[in-house]
Amino acid sequence: MRRNCAGRKKNGEPCEGPAVNGSDKCRMHLGRKTAGVKLAYQAEQALARLDAPPVENALEELKALGGEAKAWKDAMAERVNELTSIRYSTDGGEQLRAEIALFERAMDRCEKILTSIARLNIDERLAAIEEAKVAALIALIDYAVEPLPEAERAVASSRIRAKLVEISGAA
Repeated sequence: MRRNCAGRKKNGEPCEGPAVNGSDKCRMHLGRKTAGVKLAYQAEQALARLDAPPVENALEELKALGGEAKAWKDAMAERVNELTSIRYSTDGGEQLRAEIALFERAMDRCEKILTSIARLNIDERLAAIEEAKVAALIALIDYAVEPLPEAERAVASSRIRAKLVEISGAA
């Protein structure tokens, strides 16, 4: 059953417009500000339902996003390459194909993300993080073998380092 707006016209008569879902007023009586607040609330509720975990490694996530953007751009490029024309005719004139618009947007997004990755020197930062992890691991190994006699310490340390190189090379 349709609900009518609870607002009033300028002459005092009740508004007969349909009420917007979740409100007792029509879109005209809600006004832009109220509608924006409502939309923000709905977005907040939707986000709460997503139960999205926080990003643990923003650099890796941005790098992954760059890969996804490039894959989407490449998929759209394939669709564009399959077209026989970039426009089609309608009763109202000519229209640009949607695939072209999607490809252009994909290129723009890909460029923006890849520019961010380059500007932030993500590869260098990730390499520095890995180097710091390795240095910490080497310090831990040296600490662990420190109580051993000198000859055993050198053998144990070199065997552990060789195994680490073997493991990291396999990954």
